[in-house]
Amino acid sequence: MTSKYERYSKEELVRIIDERDRKPRFGLVWERDEIDHDRSLNQDFVALDLLPEHSCGDGPWGNLLIEGDNFDALRYLRMTHAGRVKCIYIDPPYNTGNKDFIYNDHFIDKDDAYKHSKWLEYLYRRLLLSRDLLAEDGVLLVSINDENRAKLELLLDQALPGMRIGSFVWRSRTGGNDTGGAFLSSNHEHVLVYGGAAFRFSGDEKSYSMYRHQDGDRLFRLDNLTSPKDYTERPNTYYPVYDPETDIWYPCNPDCVWRFSSKHKLKPGQKTRSDTMEELVEKKLIWFPRNQRVETYPTIEALLTAIDSGDVPKSAKTQLLRRDLPELEAWVGKKIGFGRPAFKRYKETLKNENQPISSWLTPKSEADTAIEELNMPIVGTTEEGSNQVREILGGKAFSYPKPLSLIQNLIAQATSCDDLVMDFFAGSGTTAQAVLELNREDGGSRRFIMVSATETTGDEPEKNICRDVCAERIRRVIGGYGGKEGTGGDFAYLRVRRIPQEDVLTEIDHSQVWTALQLIHRQSLNSLPPIQGEGRGGDGVDYGITVSCQNKTHPHPNLPLEGEGTKISKSLPSLLESVDSSSGLVYVTDLHEKTINRIAALAGQLPHLTVYSWQPGLLRERLPAQGITVEQIPHFLVNRLGGVS
Repeated sequence: MTSKYERYSKEELVRIIDERDRKPRFGLVWERDEIDHDRSLNQDFVALDLLPEHSCGDGPWGNLLIEGDNFDALRYLRMTHAGRVKCIYIDPPYNTGNKDFIYNDHFIDKDDAYKHSKWLEYLYRRLLLSRDLLAEDGVLLVSINDENRAKLELLLDQALPGMRIGSFVWRSRTGGNDTGGAFLSSNHEHVLVYGGAAFRFSGDEKSYSMYRHQDGDRLFRLDNLTSPKDYTERPNTYYPVYDPETDIWYPCNPDCVWRFSSKHKLKPGQKTRSDTMEELVEKKLIWFPRNQRVETYPTIEALLTAIDSGDVPKSAKTQLLRRDLPELEAWVGKKIGFGRPAFKRYKETLKNENQPISSWLTPKSEADTAIEELNMPIVGTTEEGSNQVREILGGKAFSYPKPLSLIQNLIAQATSCDDLVMDFFAGSGTTAQAVLELNREDGGSRRFIMVSATETTGDEPEKNICRDVCAERIRRVIGGYGGKEGTGGDFAYLRVRRIPQEDVLTEIDHSQVWTALQLIHRQSLNSLPPIQGEGRGGDGVDYGITVSCQNKTHPHPNLPLEGEGTKISKSLPSLLESVDSSSGLVYVTDLHEKTINRIAALAGQLPHLTVYSWQPGLLRERLPAQGITVEQIPHFLVNRLGGVS
């Protein structure tokens, strides 16, 4: 049998062994082909081709749909969007071995010592890149089935250390059969939550209906005064409470004693973290019931008779006075209230006017069981997701899509109105639809970046899930379908292209450079401007530049400036610009005297200008030093793309 290591050189094998010796062997461990890993990371430059014919709208575009391998797309997006994404939702392959699944969901290799290694390594590379894309207050939401939840959670702990927040549980289907021989039907899935230290779910506005009591113009609600300890566990907080205004005494629940100490139970010099009960009464923070039953037992015999008959104060079914309790004689002759005192919580003391979201996502079929105070979002099952895709596209265009209600609820909780949302396992485009629907619902301007593969196979070489399913679904949601009004919006359709590093100088397109620069500088994406006639750039200015072929001229760094009279062949302007009142972005596709004059004029109008050129040295010699940054193309992009460990 041929070993998989025979194709490596001695030096490569020594490096693999050294690398393995240095790595700790604890926690989740899986096998990685180190040489293949390095080659996949460092060999090629990644560019994006903008395809206006597949895009939605005429531009500029605020949303992006990227066709291609999501590892390449993530490397590119780390170059353009590092630290800018508020919410990443992904529904990655579950490693179920179902070859007809839309992701060809089968990553188990029988030759691996740990059979899930291929799946783990596949996800690990992508999770590392996604971590770099998250904003400081960003969050990653990952759907996973129950079978693979433990492995994925350990993997996420390794890829995003210290970022675990928790998880949601949701009913993925109703009914179902025994899947493991134990007469257990697995009907639920999980959404794992990992985020930055500053991330917070928005929660839900608290209901103030509970604040129905009033002191002057101050609203308050009643809160419990007891703790889940009995009088044998907490004898120091077992005591009667006295209302000095009415001279009424209230017995303590022997099974749930008071939360606060009494000054009469403290040792000399003993301090407490909070006020004593007597201090709370004095500050009028204890509420005493009015119009209640009040009894006085003149003798111990009368009290015992009442205890035996159950005619004493109660908390639910618990008698507050019993024969086995201490100091019963102290109650003789006192006015005893049958009501229960409570703690006053004033509305203005609320630390947060929102209540947190519950980790339990209630299925729509059980909506009437959701407890309003717990903020339990109502979401559908995978059947809802399938029906939605069928309604929009017709037929069974995509298997097992997540329900729109699930993702929309999560994005609503995780984002504000102008945040950026990403899904690099975009599938049928449910996440994009969730963003669009949510914007229509609350008037927001959230943007999305979707990454979807073609999923071509040998049997289906023309298959393109990204173009024919994901893009088409989003386009119909934007424009309207089946009599339903569209959400509005747009997206730019881009395709990943890998360029060998040694060929970047000759193969990279001007359009690819301009796309990358706009995204890096947070510009809405525009395609290359149209040429407006012989010898004229996209802005109508005659720059007198020669471009030898469509989008393919790459000036040598030492090329001298062109002469004044040279004409453009109807192809590209020599200068692409995007400016606002505070800054400007300029890309020089070719250098000429008039382009330099135009850049100098822009620099005089703006506080700062960033210029990208194939000939930065010549530009720096001719431009003022202040207020202008000049970068070299393509080196700036190659260096920024970088690698990943």
